[in-house]
Amino acid sequence: MSLPLVAPVYPAGKEPLPPGISDEEREAYLQAKKYQNYMTMGMESCVAKTIIAGGGGFAIGAFFSLMSSSFAYEDPLLRQNLSTQQKAREIFKEMGRGMWKSGKGFGKVGALFAGIECVIESYRAKNDMVNPVAAGFVAGGILARNSGPKAVVGGGLAFAAFSAVIDLFLRRETSDDD
Repeated sequence: MSLPLVAPVYPAGKEPLPPGISDEEREAYLQAKKYQNYMTMGMESCVAKTIIAGGGGFAIGAFFSLMSSSFAYEDPLLRQNLSTQQKAREIFKEMGRGMWKSGKGFGKVGALFAGIECVIESYRAKNDMVNPVAAGFVAGGILARNSGPKAVVGGGLAFAAFSAVIDLFLRRETSDDD
């Protein structure tokens, strides 16, 4: 018996299949759906978000360092008695050290901010502008913790403002004319 305006209830595993899938393919479909749910849960976890943000920050920091090292000039008197191969080796070592240092810094900031924001969002159970601003304040304070209490508050306020501006930009409505 079907009641009007009432959603049908089916036993688990006996729900109707999407169009084009036969009953023989049901088990494979349910198995794929189960793995899809596992992947979704994993990607929504704070640990995964923190790792992804840290890795992305590391890659961006290393890339920026690589690009900025191409604008750096070399002091010719510093390496005048080295062969071309030795000079190239030294230059690549310096570039690698710079990429590592810059990548670590960007990765640390990205992971710190993303982890704090995810924890705040999970605790509040809301996705609004308060989360990135609060996470920015906490992350900025943590990053400035060795410089004294004024720097902690100033760093927190600056990072919170930066987070608010970035999040407002990302949340803006785009016009239909584009």
